[in-house]
Amino acid sequence: MVRLPLAPEQIDAGRRLGLALRAARGTRRPAEVALAAGISPETLRKIETGRLPTPGFGTIVQLSEVLGIPLADLAEVWRSAPQARNTA
Repeated sequence: MVRLPLAPEQIDAGRRLGLALRAARGTRRPAEVALAAGISPETLRKIETGRLPTPGFGTIVQLSEVLGIPLADLAEVWRSAPQARNTA
């Protein structure tokens, strides 16, 4: 199965998602959060830096629970371009 390249909007959404997760992690160590979510610290780092812009749904659910962020809030980060959020 060939995966189509991501659209620029998807890449931007992944970066926003990563920044939101990084901000929610705060001062917690990446390894602590990653292990609690059942992922590797390297995977968490890739998500937070935008190098993995479309992580699996289960991964996001686990991170949502570990970080105490409602899944709906993360979905809004994914959907909303910065200019759309600033004009609301």
